[in-house]
Amino acid sequence: MTGNAAGTGDGGATTGRLLLAAAPIGRPEDASARLRAALAGADIIAAEDTRRLRRLAADLDVAISARVVSYYDQNERARAAELLGELLAGRDVLVITDAGLPGVSDPGYRLVRAAVDEDVPVTALPGPSAVTTALVVSGLPTDRFCFEGFPPRKAGERARRLASLAAEPRTMVFFESPRRLDDTLAAMVEAFGTDRPAAVCRELTKTYEEIRRGPLGELAAWAEDGVRGEITIVVGGAPEPEGLSEPADLAAAVAVRESAGTPRKEAIVEVAKENGVPKRLVYDAVVAARK
Repeated sequence: MTGNAAGTGDGGATTGRLLLAAAPIGRPEDASARLRAALAGADIIAAEDTRRLRRLAADLDVAISARVVSYYDQNERARAAELLGELLAGRDVLVITDAGLPGVSDPGYRLVRAAVDEDVPVTALPGPSAVTTALVVSGLPTDRFCFEGFPPRKAGERARRLASLAAEPRTMVFFESPRRLDDTLAAMVEAFGTDRPAAVCRELTKTYEEIRRGPLGELAAWAEDGVRGEITIVVGGAPEPEGLSEPADLAAAVAVRESAGTPRKEAIVEVAKENGVPKRLVYDAVVAARK
């Protein structure tokens, strides 16, 4: 990569280039010829796990001559500043994580943001991604989707996050640890319902790849005995609401409950739940009707 810099800093000096390199998510043979060449020619390689990088290089029969530094969650902030200095000094930096593309639930964003702010060229070496791989094999709609990363570890925070996604119409993709899969699927049942279609993708592209498809309730029961391997969860989006949707109708439904003695706040919650709409939408409809 040396000598291929294509940017200038504030002082007009040539800067290095930041390359985000996608690593295989399972089989080393999925690595591209471009990844092999980039690893062999890099000035500096910032790796999430330097030992795994060395193993990948050995599997690919690539001799690494670059300076290799660790770049993981705990040192990302400090290391990003150091790597930015190398880029501004004219050296190219290749960032690689354990699997998939840097910056997608892995270190990378801070360095990219800093490089962009300093007008350092940033490019990506595309390759495998657990997000899109799981999406296309899930059997769920792929035309619109969103990536939600890892759900919060704490039960309360996880429940609140999932509840906020209950009305999300797009297919949702999550990462999860096998140790927390059963708890997360149970929380998804609570937030999205027992019958919401989903898929649990385990060990994608590896020898023991397994794709479990079905309603969330069935998947939660399956996961109770424990599951091993790298996990990606795909959940279908919320179905189109079949109930009321017009503000005037929602406000009228709340008024009926209020006249029967139900407190307004409780009535708003009930109407929102019955019609599959956000509570805020019902609240705004009630406020508008009162005006």
